[in-house]
Amino acid sequence: METIQLETRVSQDRSPVVAARELLEADYRADAEAFQQRSREGAEVDVRALVRSRSHTVDRVLALIWNRYTFARSPDISLIAVGGYGRGELHPHSDIDLLILTRNGIDESWQEDLGAFVTLLWDLKLDIGHSVRSIEESVAAARNDVTILTNLLETRTVAGPDDLRAELSRKVYSDEVSSDIDYFVAKREEQKKRHGKYGDTEYNLEPNVKGSPGALRDIQTIGWITKRHFGVQNIAELIRFNVITEEEHQILLKCETFLWQVRYGLQLIADRNENRLLFDHQRALAKMLGYRDQGKRLGVELMMQAYYRTVLALAELTDVILQYYDEAIIGAGNDDDVVPLNKRFQIRNFYLEAVNNQVFAYSPYAIMEIFVLMAQHPEVKGIRATTIRSLRAHRHLIDDAFRSDLAVTSLFMELLRTPHNLDQTLSAMKKYNVLGRYLPEFGQIIGQMQYDLFHIYTVDTHTLRVIRNMIQLDSVERRHDYPLASRLIHHLPKLETLYIAGLFHDVAKGRGGDHSELGAVDAEAFCQRHHLSDRDTQLASWLVENHLLMSITAQRRDISDPDIIFAFAEAVPSQVHLDYLYVLTVCDISATNPKLWNTWRASLLRQLYIEAKRALRRNSQTPVDRHEWIRATQAEAREILYAQNMTDEQIDRVWETMDEDYFLQDSTVDIAWQTAAIIRHGDDPNPLVMIRDTRGGPTDGYSQIIIYMNDRIDLFAATTAVLEQLNLNIVDARISSGNGPRSVSSYIVLDEKHKPLGVDPARKERVHRRLIEELDDPADYPDIIHRRIPRQLKHFAFPSEVTLYNDTVNQRTIMEVITPDRPGLLARVGQTLLEHRVRLTNAKIATLGERVEDVFFVTDEHGDPIHDSEACHSLQQDLCKMLDEIS
Repeated sequence: METIQLETRVSQDRSPVVAARELLEADYRADAEAFQQRSREGAEVDVRALVRSRSHTVDRVLALIWNRYTFARSPDISLIAVGGYGRGELHPHSDIDLLILTRNGIDESWQEDLGAFVTLLWDLKLDIGHSVRSIEESVAAARNDVTILTNLLETRTVAGPDDLRAELSRKVYSDEVSSDIDYFVAKREEQKKRHGKYGDTEYNLEPNVKGSPGALRDIQTIGWITKRHFGVQNIAELIRFNVITEEEHQILLKCETFLWQVRYGLQLIADRNENRLLFDHQRALAKMLGYRDQGKRLGVELMMQAYYRTVLALAELTDVILQYYDEAIIGAGNDDDVVPLNKRFQIRNFYLEAVNNQVFAYSPYAIMEIFVLMAQHPEVKGIRATTIRSLRAHRHLIDDAFRSDLAVTSLFMELLRTPHNLDQTLSAMKKYNVLGRYLPEFGQIIGQMQYDLFHIYTVDTHTLRVIRNMIQLDSVERRHDYPLASRLIHHLPKLETLYIAGLFHDVAKGRGGDHSELGAVDAEAFCQRHHLSDRDTQLASWLVENHLLMSITAQRRDISDPDIIFAFAEAVPSQVHLDYLYVLTVCDISATNPKLWNTWRASLLRQLYIEAKRALRRNSQTPVDRHEWIRATQAEAREILYAQNMTDEQIDRVWETMDEDYFLQDSTVDIAWQTAAIIRHGDDPNPLVMIRDTRGGPTDGYSQIIIYMNDRIDLFAATTAVLEQLNLNIVDARISSGNGPRSVSSYIVLDEKHKPLGVDPARKERVHRRLIEELDDPADYPDIIHRRIPRQLKHFAFPSEVTLYNDTVNQRTIMEVITPDRPGLLARVGQTLLEHRVRLTNAKIATLGERVEDVFFVTDEHGDPIHDSEACHSLQQDLCKMLDEIS
């Protein structure tokens, strides 16, 4: 009754805006409540009915308003819904696209009323887009713009005579506007560009549920091509044209329904026309859709995995359908080029094809063979649609017996050993759901995201990118980016062992427990099933179990310490193991996040590799003599200083004030450079600040800042505060206090664009001047910066962890800090250390996405390890409190 009263008011009130908005809002609230309640209860939501209902309500309101005006009685003007609204699909905040269509143009008597009608539409606060055109004007616009043409393929009459729309559709669907071929090519190219915009991957961390690859726009593209080619209005009608099967139609419907649920819920949460699945909304949406945490898997991760698997299935299906259209529209009438390969397969027009649809039934091993043939024939563009369908129909044959079949395992090993773009072949196997069935452990990680900014790819995509990096190490570009790895890969005895380690290194993620240990068990079972030798099996399993060893040691341990090198070398059985591990580590890090791999991490890994290689040659059972190392370093640096006319007296005067660690951590060239500058500085009481861009060695491509000044317990806190004010990223820090009144501090930095300071000499000078100004007065402590936390970081808060333990060999305390990244974080850590009278001697800075994992080497104010357990506990508590309060 209330709805009827509102409709009456829309028709009769002097101003229908209030009643129309009440009618629309009442419908919106009712549908939203129904969606949220059924989702919360875990009940099935008929999102299709809700989407249609919204469209129907808008139809009623617009028709009532249209009929208030005198032009509505004319047979020469109609209100037409176009685009998504023309399909009868409206999500809570979808655009409403309208065409005011006239037969021959606008009659002068309509002008004022039409202006009032359009103004009233805006007053409704709906996202309305409108155009006013005659039939001929619409045809001309469609002829010149494929987007307008596409909108006019999907039309409904909302008000007014329907014969105008029918006449327009007749012309739009004819070759008068666009040929079948031209339209198909235009939409195919449009899709390629759109996919390119999203990196040609279905697996973006914040995907667009409308435009990303495999999302709603891909389904709509199929619909548009279908309508233009066959003149039908429903994709279901393609079944009778043998374009799709009933099974494929059900897959399309199921995937579309899921994506509609995601989009519907997303727009309710965002309260606007939002199609980007931003981190801001993912947790709330997962909760709304009924996804709950399961063990260590977050509900949001489960929702995103469902999304990724949905769009992957759609990508496979759209491949099949678009390939059919390619053959039917573009290839119509052309002769086929067929190249026989064997009794089971042939190449037809550069696509692999089974000779009949029973090949996989008679010879199940052919399911694996077809991918080996892809690898052996790089001219092949893909698998023909009919064969993809046959493959899908026989995937059930991939069972335990299939996985253990000698013919199949031999073919898979042949695939790994065939020189080609292995990652692309494995991607095709994944897309067609063969890889996940053949390796069930891999199937579990397909679409599995990790809810952070460090891992920007799903586990399966990351894994295949690791394989891609391995393959590309031989390219010119990669030889420049990864020179040592590119050289080592040619010395690895068997590349397939490396590929197996790459495939399995993260395969156990999400199961609970140590994924390295669990993955090693899986890798061992795989190797045994594929009849690898005991030696190769042990190597592959060891690589998987230890795939994090090198990166953790390089990034979180003090690799200038001979004892750390000795311990690492002890864990590596041989030089061959070290070579494999280095290549795997490089490919793994660079495939995790493009921003993660940089010259700093590269140099740390290279330094660790070189030192470990020396240790292995010496025999790692013999620890490095720390004092001999220092003597050798000093001797080499002294020769460099002699060449600069420095005397032993000058050199010794400086070195006598340095602690032993100083000679363990810098290169001899750096030690000589710093010593010479300190000698020249003499007794000047002002701070000595030296800045230079580094070339070669562990800091290649960075800027190094050396500060020599009177030692202060607040030195780290003050310096980091200044550097962070200057918007510099600190990647390494060290303070060598020594025995004298002065200390040497070293900071490795980059600017906010990840460039060294040398690219901007003026800025380099400003940094130099600012450091001297801020550090020359102990009472003038610089302010800690307060910058806005980036949007994405806000959604990855987690409790900070601080762990302290003593290093009795080096007489210091090691403090590990794991916390969300925040502006000014290092300065705040320094301030807290200062409040507790704790000195910093060294720091390893590692930012992994939104996660900071820093290691600080500290002592008490007397230079000793912190033995007092209460002092350690107090420092730990204060650090965690301070870090968790940053906002």
